[in-house]
Amino acid sequence: MAQDVQDWLAGFAAEAGTAPPTREEQDMLLELAGIAAHASERTAAPITCWIAARAGVEPRDALAIGKRLVGEKDG
Repeated sequence: MAQDVQDWLAGFAAEAGTAPPTREEQDMLLELAGIAAHASERTAAPITCWIAARAGVEPRDALAIGKRLVGEKDG
């Protein structure tokens, strides 16, 4: 049986040596992924989140960048 999302994220984070995202961070990352997918192609969603993580950009700041790129007001 498949794991639920929280179990998956906790397990993956533990293996990666970090804490899993909070629920608020998850919501921001999902919103960022949605912006990326709709502004470009679906495949841009996970890669955009990866770029943010690789750059050390916090989810809130990454979401603000995504909104700015599509001309959406942050807030």
